[in-house]
Amino acid sequence: MKKLLLAAGLLLCLGFSAAAQEEIKTGYNFGPVPAVAFDADKGFQLGALVNIYNFGDGSSYPNYKSMTYLEASFFSKGSKLFTVYYDNMVLIPGVRVSACVTAALDKAMDFYGFNGYRSFYDVERVNDKTLPYYNPFYRVDRVQLLGNLDFTGNITDHLQWEAGYHPSYFREGAVDVANINKGKEGNDVYQEPSTLYEDYVKWGLIGASEAAGGFSSTVRLGLQYDTRDKEGAPTRGIWAEGHLSLAPKWLGTKNPYYRYSLTMRQYFPLIDNDVLTACYRVNYEGSFGNNDPYYVLPYMTRMGLSFDRDGMGGYDTVRGMLRDRVMGLDMATWTAELRWRFVKFVLWKQNIGFGLTAFTDGAMVTRGRSMDFSGDEGYRSAYELYMASGEEKDIPHITAGAGLRFIMNENFIIAFEYGAPITAFGGALKGQDGPGAFYINTGYLF
Repeated sequence: MKKLLLAAGLLLCLGFSAAAQEEIKTGYNFGPVPAVAFDADKGFQLGALVNIYNFGDGSSYPNYKSMTYLEASFFSKGSKLFTVYYDNMVLIPGVRVSACVTAALDKAMDFYGFNGYRSFYDVERVNDKTLPYYNPFYRVDRVQLLGNLDFTGNITDHLQWEAGYHPSYFREGAVDVANINKGKEGNDVYQEPSTLYEDYVKWGLIGASEAAGGFSSTVRLGLQYDTRDKEGAPTRGIWAEGHLSLAPKWLGTKNPYYRYSLTMRQYFPLIDNDVLTACYRVNYEGSFGNNDPYYVLPYMTRMGLSFDRDGMGGYDTVRGMLRDRVMGLDMATWTAELRWRFVKFVLWKQNIGFGLTAFTDGAMVTRGRSMDFSGDEGYRSAYELYMASGEEKDIPHITAGAGLRFIMNENFIIAFEYGAPITAFGGALKGQDGPGAFYINTGYLF
């Protein structure tokens, strides 16, 4: 025990002493790396990404003057991701310009139904090892194209306005069962008559006009209050945002909707010099109506850098929970983290650090989407059996976990994390949020 305490003390001292030796970065800094990672929701990732940072004369370091990010990734479970985004602080004096285009192609995207625990997740169906075939019951085929052009300007030193245009296109449908069964015979053939998505369409829970997806043309307006000491790996301050997303029919949206988003993040330095930081994020995604198309619901709204992250469940929202497990008209999501930067040093003129993170995440539906039957009466008995299997209302879905991070120049961050839902360990809802998940990804969640 004494040796462990001594080692921890030496690492803390390294964390303090290295701060004085930190290299001030200037000019362009390139971070090309192979995108070799793992996400339990998508499988193994192979591809490439590059971060290009422009620190200018170094006067704003660790914040950059401009940044370009390029990624092309392929996942072993059939997904593909292509992303380009650009962020510039100086192109327009006093205005931050952020633009992004991303294409995500998922042959087997998660779909677990609406309203959290009201939709029963049949663990035994998925984990039945006696079945010789892959079970796509909780999967859909999805193509997602997202774009955004956002502008942010100062009202006061810490209060900013935000305005942007976000076009998007969604194409969704049943998984290609014929392709799954190609070349198979007898018991190896997937034999279930439908998937959950197809059942929802037959029961009228997903309307005919929205079932296949559609184009969305959205104007976003927002306010941001930001007192963070730095953006990539903040250790003190507040970062709060409120957004309106307006997607009327006259702007070209197939299924119009009007939504709002509120997010509060705060950082507390328990030990200065980036050594130990406590932080939290609380997010609320809500709708002004009752008819939002289902394909726009499982997102945490973003403006500026990056793009909307789908999946109330998964690396960017609730680590360790099944992706898209929580989907409703109104949803609350939260995270609490403890971040320990246990060592920092300069290597080849790069500021390097390693950190450990302990976290707990959660989410729940606060206002559900309608699950009233409106399909053909021939399907009613199957619908009633399904609804009887779920809970009467949703309650918090909670996960916990830990991770390790490699940090270079306060902006390029590689994360290794594992999270597990508390329902994985027993209780009446055992298995309803999945068994837990491991992730290799980039950055902090917030």
